[in-house]
Amino acid sequence: MPLQIVRNDITKMQVDAIVNAANCSLLGGGGVDGCIHRAAGPQLLAECKTLGGCETGSAKITKGYNLPCKYVIHTPGPIWRGGKSGEEQKLISCYQSSLALAKEHNCKTVAFPLISSGIYGYPKAEALRVAVNTISSFLLENDMTVYIVIFDLKAYRISEKLFFDIASYIDDNYVKSHTDDSDDILMRRMSPQEFSQALPCYAFFCDTFSSAMGSKKSLDEALSKLDETFSQMLLRKISEKGLSEVQCYKKANVDRKLFSKIRSNKDYKPSKATALAFAIALELSLEETKDLLLKAGFALSHSNKFDIIIEYFIEHGNYNIFEINEALFAFEQNLLGA
Repeated sequence: MPLQIVRNDITKMQVDAIVNAANCSLLGGGGVDGCIHRAAGPQLLAECKTLGGCETGSAKITKGYNLPCKYVIHTPGPIWRGGKSGEEQKLISCYQSSLALAKEHNCKTVAFPLISSGIYGYPKAEALRVAVNTISSFLLENDMTVYIVIFDLKAYRISEKLFFDIASYIDDNYVKSHTDDSDDILMRRMSPQEFSQALPCYAFFCDTFSSAMGSKKSLDEALSKLDETFSQMLLRKISEKGLSEVQCYKKANVDRKLFSKIRSNKDYKPSKATALAFAIALELSLEETKDLLLKAGFALSHSNKFDIIIEYFIEHGNYNIFEINEALFAFEQNLLGA
């Protein structure tokens, strides 16, 4: 997917470029900056000394040296001073300048830390919001895979209110399901009276199934009346919503190659996360979302926290896939997209 939030050590990311939350001297420091310099080796510092520093909100690029990436993009983030000293615009500029440099150097994959959220004191929820909004705006116009790398989940926070609201919604709706698909175990759990009541229905089902299986003509007729596939429904919904195909797959956090596969193969079966990503991109109601999922062979369940979180956002009319992914990450669930 074009934008991913991952838990990792940024110095271990195998991407074209990683972004260093540097200071204005570019000569190394603490936190992420120090880790990157140590992992890259002394050659990185030697090159940085030739760059003459960098202003807050700007970015400069060097080689990656001993790192598994080709480039390091250095950008000094703003120090938090209460939010009234232009911090947000400077932080936005950090991401924009870094992405522009990555594009200029033909980078296809880039990894960012959460800039300024460490010793510079930028509130983490706000820093994440700026990162997601700025990167997602860039990705609407450009093809690139971008990672926001979180080293420690304890240091990651969505807003306390959103976290509490989602947690409460999960508590209200979460059902721990303990099911057994074995018919004989199901029957053993029934009382004699329940068993006698269920038996005629069960026998009728078996007779009907046997009859249908015994008639090839009936089966052929049934198959000829198959409803539209996931691909067909998706393309129809895109047209009904007045979106272009590019707008749709960008909003769904799905890359062009996967969308092309879905479009060219009417029988393509996407993953559940991909199917839901398109439902969010199309801003479908909960019932419409369930219908689209069924085309891919899935359903929403209250025994699955992932599903409940998706349901929460749909019912609250929030179709921002990147905000949904922030919440999914906070609750340690898989993200939407390809």
